Amino acid sequence: MNEYVARNEALEWGVLRTGRIGIPGTDDVPPLTVSGEIEQEFAVLLSADMTNTERAITAFLWGARRQMFWDGNKRTSLLLANKLLLEKGNGMLTITEKNMEKFNELLTAYDNTNDMRAIKVFLYEHAIDGIEFKEMEKSEPDRDR
Repeated sequence: MNEYVARNEALEWGVLRTGRIGIPGTDDVPPLTVSGEIEQEFAVLLSADMTNTERAITAFLWGARRQMFWDGNKRTSLLLANKLLLEKGNGMLTITEKNMEKFNELLTAYDNTNDMRAIKVFLYEHAIDGIEFKEMEKSEPDRDR
């Protein structure tokens, strides 16, 4: 996916990053990407006991913070999250312009602390589109979502 998302935007696209980078606005320095570690982290994420919607949001945030590629990490991770959501009929993850400032604030906090609780709630409440939730479903999530 990253090969298409980041084409012509970095020296390399579609391959795992081999050098160090920083995340603007944070002190976080993501670790070097090692294929086996990425595969293991992703397998753990996919097998975690959570709803599909939470898994998709978690995958998006993991990929955005993990910075596996030189460029296009958030866009690539968003495509991954939407694949997970769409294949189960759970809508789409879309960060609209009106939510962008708050999203960026929460993403920076997550990058600095590795605590994704606040941004997960925000994304669940403001960025899942294409599915209607009953009030009871929001407070008591179904295990299939």
